[in-house]
Amino acid sequence: MIRILAVAGLSLSVLSACSSGGGDAAASDDPNVALRPLIAQWSKDIEATHSACSAKVEGKGCQDFQVTCKAEHAVGAADAQRGVTAQVIAAMTFAGRNPDGSTGKSGSSFALFSKAADGWTRGEAMPVNLQTCAPV
Repeated sequence: MIRILAVAGLSLSVLSACSSGGGDAAASDDPNVALRPLIAQWSKDIEATHSACSAKVEGKGCQDFQVTCKAEHAVGAADAQRGVTAQVIAAMTFAGRNPDGSTGKSGSSFALFSKAADGWTRGEAMPVNLQTCAPV
């Protein structure tokens, strides 16, 4: 009986650790948590400017925004001279919407986030592998 209770308790612990509650523990485990506001703005900028998002349905032009990869990027000498201390490259996928509300053309976008003394900034990046963020 004790063995059954121990296994049940352990199972509950494992399940609660794996749940997608998105609490403080999940945020503290993400080394790039400071990028979240920039990524949110990035998706808004994509929606405002990307051709796949041009058809608006109830004010929204794209849906299903997903950051498919984030990876540390080596800071080059020129960037280091400008005070850049860290860089992260990221890829995002999304889907447009058709006028009838169905899923339309899919798209992807790439960004290079750079950290300097005044915080993180976002810049354009060359396309990368959507899963690994390795250059293509």
